[in-house]
Amino acid sequence: MSRVRSRERGTPRVVTRDATKFLHKYGPWAVVAGASEGLGAAFARALAGRGLNLVLLARREVALREVAASLAGVEVKIAALDLGAPDLAERLQAATAGLDVGLCVYNAAASHVGPFLARSLAEKQSILDVNCRGPLVAAHVFGERMVRRGRGGIVLMSSLTAFWGSPSIATYGATKAFNLSLGEALWYELGSQGVDVLACCAGATRTPGFLRSLGGRRGPWSMAPDAVAEEALAALGGPPSMVPGLANKLASQLLRRLLPRRSAVKIMGAETAKLNRSPG
Repeated sequence: MSRVRSRERGTPRVVTRDATKFLHKYGPWAVVAGASEGLGAAFARALAGRGLNLVLLARREVALREVAASLAGVEVKIAALDLGAPDLAERLQAATAGLDVGLCVYNAAASHVGPFLARSLAEKQSILDVNCRGPLVAAHVFGERMVRRGRGGIVLMSSLTAFWGSPSIATYGATKAFNLSLGEALWYELGSQGVDVLACCAGATRTPGFLRSLGGRRGPWSMAPDAVAEEALAALGGPPSMVPGLANKLASQLLRRLLPRRSAVKIMGAETAKLNRSPG
């Protein structure tokens, strides 16, 4: 694991009563898995702004260093590792040895766009490793430590795709349903022991990966990563799951409660079919 000293410029530290309370409950160290860009980097900025020291995890060390160098006023460590590795539990323990970790944000996710049978079984299994086994391992490793200290928090990134079948991203959507179910169950189990758990069901978010899938187009209803991160952290300690963004909340209610399920799946299929489609 590498240590990166924070620079003076960058994300300002928030010094408010709420930030102090947040730091006491979830600090002094937070782990962000999948922190090399997009939502993971946004969570890193939001947490640094609240005064938490950070351990940033992802495969790409150069990208992690760039994120770490942009953060100010906190200590940042980075560990380049594969979150789908069979020995992930041991790697997480090694990356955080000696640190008092009070918060884990599992944002990492793998996805392939296209027909289910067009991808190999090995590719689909690798998605399961990162998207399902990864958050389960992280929740176990850090959940045990947080229960012992009597306080802490875990954020598992789910998705609107968790609520219904998502053609063209079938495996990804199914893994997000797993994260939603896991997060809500742990909210109940660990809450009485001082550990807050939240499943964040984000919709389309303007991450670099999402923009690449749209061929550089912005896409309708998409949110900025920083807005998603701020809403999720504000909700931590509240309900077992949440949907960030008013448009996403409305879409979720419409598709889940007002339309027949077959209609919701067809609408989702029409939307996901636009991914990786060339503009024009």
